[in-house]
Amino acid sequence: MTFEQIGLHASLLKALTEAGYTKPTPVQQQAVPAAIAGRDLLVSSQTGSGKTAAFMLPALHKFASDAQYDAPAAGAKTPNQERQSARSRGDRPRFQAAKPKMLVLTPTRELALQVTTATDKYGIFMRRIRAVSILGGMPYPKQMQLLSKNPEILVATPGRLIDHMESGKIDFSELEILVLDEADRMLDMGFIDDIEKIVDATPTTRQTMLFSATLDGVVGNMARRITNNPMIIQIAGSSAKHENITQKVHFVDDMSHKNRLLDHLLRDETLDQAVIFTATKRDADTIADRLNIAGFAAAALHGDMHQGARNRTLDGLRRGQVRVLVATDVAARGIDVPAITHVFNYDLPKFPEDYVHRIGRTGRAGRNGVAISLVNHAESMNVKRIERFTKQLIPVEVVVGFEAKRSAAPRSSAKPGGWKPGDGRSNSRSGTGTGYAGSGKPAQRTFSKPNATPAREGGFNKEGGGYKGNRSSEGSRRSFSDR
Repeated sequence: MTFEQIGLHASLLKALTEAGYTKPTPVQQQAVPAAIAGRDLLVSSQTGSGKTAAFMLPALHKFASDAQYDAPAAGAKTPNQERQSARSRGDRPRFQAAKPKMLVLTPTRELALQVTTATDKYGIFMRRIRAVSILGGMPYPKQMQLLSKNPEILVATPGRLIDHMESGKIDFSELEILVLDEADRMLDMGFIDDIEKIVDATPTTRQTMLFSATLDGVVGNMARRITNNPMIIQIAGSSAKHENITQKVHFVDDMSHKNRLLDHLLRDETLDQAVIFTATKRDADTIADRLNIAGFAAAALHGDMHQGARNRTLDGLRRGQVRVLVATDVAARGIDVPAITHVFNYDLPKFPEDYVHRIGRTGRAGRNGVAISLVNHAESMNVKRIERFTKQLIPVEVVVGFEAKRSAAPRSSAKPGGWKPGDGRSNSRSGTGTGYAGSGKPAQRTFSKPNATPAREGGFNKEGGGYKGNRSSEGSRRSFSDR
């Protein structure tokens, strides 16, 4: 099936062609025609499968087919010209509540911005279609300016949207399409009451599309309440195998061992850009600083940063100025950078499903990727939980010269997360092996100092110890946030 066969508007087909999209993904093949037909949708599909286009393309198709969004009639004034005329007459501008036609709810700011960017890309050849993001961390005056344009498409995080609803700045009486993106994540973050309040403020005649990693439990109950005879599409659950992502576990004895191994792995010549996930905001800042000192162009990303700083960091990542992003789970969803070849779990996630979303930052849109978890022996049970959730074993590898001191029993290949009695681990000269080890005591986090080797990709300059790819004239000892 092609996009032409789906029957999308000519302006969308032109935009998709220029963006390099040749054929729809499996979720798009099923969701787009159903959404164009007006069906409510409940969609479960793995991260990176093209869900944004699955709900945005049919919405834009609907707007493009609507006569009011065609080219303005001859002599007709645009909204900006109307405001200019009002000012020339001396009329005081009066704020009117925005009345969007489409609302997309997302759990994080990054995902909201990603959806808005994708919408602009798909609708680049459409007339009079505006999409804006309303989210926490953005100054209220800026948001008021965006809402004053009465955008057709509103992409928002629940908390900030509620603020504008309660102040009368947004009116959903004309809403036609409601999308809940990453609904499971929004519920995990405690947005259930906000979502219920937002849904209650929308017309019952709306079309509703809900996208989630799972359609079970609380998500399923809410989905049944807010949809009308929905079409259920399950391309692949959140436990699906990422066959294009090579997953590995490296066991470490302590923090010093972990940091030395991380430093070594980051120098892999096949690594283009990487995301390192940590459990805390403080660790994200600390590790990013130490990586900069060690010669890597690194930056941190977490929820305590102002939105402007987060945007600049992500822009640096997309431009290649940031080679290593150190982030909390705020970045597990909503980052789509094709050049990310590696994901490192410096700390394992609290929930197994978050592991799937983390490693989904690499291997986007069918590309290949590598996901490496650095695991203390005491965290073996967490690895087993992830394996049960994903229904696959994660191979354990050993890098020669960075072996863990303790050996462990090999796992059973018959059942994910299972174990065989006995002891021992392969210690082949190839540098790989299988099995889990015991526990080790944490130590102070340190990174190995750069060697005075000739500059190369991932190496260091003799003169200043700086990472060759760092564009800063002062070398990589200056953190990205300072630039």
